[in-house]
Formats: sequence, C-alpha cells, structure tokens
Amino acid sequence: MARIVVFQHDKIATPGRIGMTLRDHGFKLDIYRLDQPPEHNGHMVPPDLDDVHGVISMGGQQNIGESHDWMEPEKDFIRAAHEAQLPVVGVCLGAQLIADALGGSVGQMDEPECGFQPIDILVPGQTDPMLAGLAWRQHQFQSHGYEIKDLPPGAQLLMSSQRCKVQAFKMGLRTFGFQFHPEFDRTTIESLHAEVDLFAKAGVSVDDLSRQLDVHYEEYARFGNRLALNLATLCFPFTELLAG
Repeated sequence: MARIVVFQHDKIATPGRIGMTLRDHGFKLDIYRLDQPPEHNGHMVPPDLDDVHGVISMGGQQNIGESHDWMEPEKDFIRAAHEAQLPVVGVCLGAQLIADALGGSVGQMDEPECGFQPIDILVPGQTDPMLAGLAWRQHQFQSHGYEIKDLPPGAQLLMSSQRCKVQAFKMGLRTFGFQFHPEFDRTTIESLHAEVDLFAKAGVSVDDLSRQLDVHYEEYARFGNRLALNLATLCFPFTELLAG
C-alpha cells in the first residue's frame, strides 16, 4: 500500500478531511507526531524516502525560527521529497516549512489572522486543476501569526487575500502550500479558540467565531471537501497507486 508521510505538530492540527479523503482513496497515512517523545512516534523524521509516496506537513502552534529539534530534519525531508518529485503538501505551518525549506522566507505578521477571512483565487489559480470547483472568492478559516514573506524561486502564487499575500502557492508539478486550514471540521474550529491564544490577539471572541461559523461553515466544508478530493486525485494520482 502506498505510504504518505504526515508530519503532525500538535494534537489539534490533524489531517482531518484531507486524511479521510486520502484513506478513502486507498492510501495509508504514516503519521509522525513530531511534538511527542520518540516512544510515541515523535521527534523522529524518517531516515529516507523508501516506500514514501508523498508528504503532508500539517499546521501547529510552533513558528519558523524557533528552536525545535525536529524542524530542520523535517525541512530537509521536505526538500528531498520535492527534489525527488514526490507530492508535497503543506497546511499553515506546513506551507511555511515548505516555503522556508525551498528558499523562501517566513516572518511574523503585524497582527495574527484568525477566523474566517475572504481570499481570492488569482489568475494562475483560476486555470489550475487543483483549485477546480472552488469559488474565485471564498471564506477560509485562518489561524496564524506568521506568514510567507517571500515565495521560493520559481514558485507560483495561486491564492491571496488583502491581509496575507500568500494564501496558496505551487512549486513544480506536485508541491502545494495552503496558508488557510481547509481540513478542519466545526468541532475542531470551536476547540481552537480555547487552545490558541492568537484569537485574543486578533480580537476574535468566542461569539465572533460562532457567528462566523453559522454564516460560512457550510460553504467552507464543501470547498474543503472539494480541495481534498482534488489533492487525492491530482496530487496523489491513483494510477501510481495501482502501478505500485
């Protein structure tokens, strides 16, 4: 069975709907909880790319530039997977790790971006199959205090917003980064407010988030499901799974 390595950096930012869709398509997710001790499958990045079909790097409350013993090994692994032309997908912190690993830069925002925010698919993204079925303007869920300041050389910007220029990018054929969180369900989003102090810094109250969920969640979940399906069928093509 094709193995997709998933780097998970805390208990909240699981593969979510992306993971469920990949499993439904016959992929095995090999999850590495890098925030956990080694006896709980933590801290250890795989030593090589043997039997690896692709890589997914999830979000987390850590930031680029902080001292975490797994961060440089994870970036090395991401770089090796990209150079081997394996599928590489990053979400939030994961997107920032990809950008940093491949020659871009990441830094702190003036203020965090949290809750549902409008983002736009730019002209290059409007013709990219990975974003097929998504509205050219949509509300996506955000929870980040750092952002990608500069994309790696050769990367293509696909989605942007007024508050955060790099919302989605592509590099090569099958490396994608998404600053927003398409993978969450409503319960996970509701739990974040109590777990992540960025929301208070961004001025988003529990009531604010609840109102946003009532307005945007149905569309958000539909677009998230479509993006997960696009990833499963285009970034991790089933033909290669059959061939293996």
